[in-house]
Amino acid sequence: MRDTTDRLPWISARDQARALAVIGEAVWWVTIVDATLVRYHPETYDRVLNRRSPAERQLIEETLAGLRFVRNQMGHDVDHADFVHSEPDPARSRDRTASWRWNRLPEPDLASLSPSGQAWEMARYRAYQSQLAGRTVGETFRRATGFLNLAATQAVQPPQTAPAEATGR
Repeated sequence: MRDTTDRLPWISARDQARALAVIGEAVWWVTIVDATLVRYHPETYDRVLNRRSPAERQLIEETLAGLRFVRNQMGHDVDHADFVHSEPDPARSRDRTASWRWNRLPEPDLASLSPSGQAWEMARYRAYQSQLAGRTVGETFRRATGFLNLAATQAVQPPQTAPAEATGR
């Protein structure tokens, strides 16, 4: 995940095919790492998330939900290029993929899903519109990976034990 998202600032926006491929790969990795932490380290995930202010928690949760929406839609109903666009800045000598912006999207057609599936996907769509649309790709991935890297680091660290003399042993 980190290797992929770290490439975003270095890929020229002029190389659209490569830029879209790396954005798609970053979406995939972020959502896979998020799902892995939720499934295998839920206590650590919740502890790291709950140390944030309520507003910051909501921002992180909605960012990750928005990225899940992108993952679910890419390649099925929406092309990679429909999700992002480049806004070249003439004041900058090099336009990079991290400066691309997420597009606003129309509501997805969810008729083929069950009612619970429709509700689940609509919640992710609303999170996408709220936390991704209009923002830069770099900002989105910095927010998501900042949280996930911290949660992953804490998930793999051995638990802290008290010294024997402090426990009275």
